[in-house]
Amino acid sequence: MVSRGGEALTDPKGRVAEGDVIEITVPQAEESHIGPEEIALDVIYEDDDLIVINKPVGMVVHPAPGTPSGTLVNALLHHCGDTLSGVGGSKRPGIVHRIDKDTSGLLVVAKSDKAHHGLAAQFEKHTVERYYQAVCYGVPDANDPRVRGVKGVNFETGNIMKITTQLARHKTDRQRQAVLFEGGRHAVTRVRIVEAFGSPEVAALVECWLETGRTHQIRVHMAHAGHSLIGDQTYGGRRKLSEKTLGIRGVNAAKDFPRQALHAAVLGFVHPVTGDEMRFEAPLPSDMTKLIEAMRVGPKG
Repeated sequence: MVSRGGEALTDPKGRVAEGDVIEITVPQAEESHIGPEEIALDVIYEDDDLIVINKPVGMVVHPAPGTPSGTLVNALLHHCGDTLSGVGGSKRPGIVHRIDKDTSGLLVVAKSDKAHHGLAAQFEKHTVERYYQAVCYGVPDANDPRVRGVKGVNFETGNIMKITTQLARHKTDRQRQAVLFEGGRHAVTRVRIVEAFGSPEVAALVECWLETGRTHQIRVHMAHAGHSLIGDQTYGGRRKLSEKTLGIRGVNAAKDFPRQALHAAVLGFVHPVTGDEMRFEAPLPSDMTKLIEAMRVGPKG
């Protein structure tokens, strides 16, 4: 509450005069209504202000109507105990960014109020380093005239595909994001080929990095470019791959892959309290490793 002379100030356009004494009262953070749960966490780094987690596939970050428990927040409430941020008036982990339930990889979570504000500011300014690894249909190559004809897609030096669009919630399907070129929120994704699979090449392991961080950004951008992620039922579906080009093992591995083949592999930021440069890497999970190994075999396998 903000008050002057014991009287609450509620008018945002109210004037103040020289000599006024303004009092700001911040209530004590209350216990969260979300309950702690003893769920194992893969902790990459932790100190008094923040914690970096390698999130497994299938874990939701924050409770929602369809997933009231079993989330990362429930696990963190148990793991961190009383050492939590009170931002928002409730003692809970400071979730400053999220990754999808079926995307694996790195997340940083604030434990103190100072860390919460500092991390949130870095994400808002898009200064956080975030690299993802993904397996997609096709090979996003500058020599492909089809890709060059897609609005919002161009190529930079080094055969790096840059996708620049606006993103907003889909008009009819509220669970999806849609590409726009007017309205919405600005979104930029860059993509580099790491390895191509098949003979001729029909799929690729790519590295994606974000200039912005919008909901489903990589998934919807890759689908817009015609290179949807293997296993992504929301934006890509399952494409028919030929055993003649990829081999029976590769075709079956792609067909049976149960989720979007996407992993948050690298996370870098400035520690919001100490000012140290922090950078973390998480190896590919076993399901993506097996998918890649099966696709490497090719038509002879």
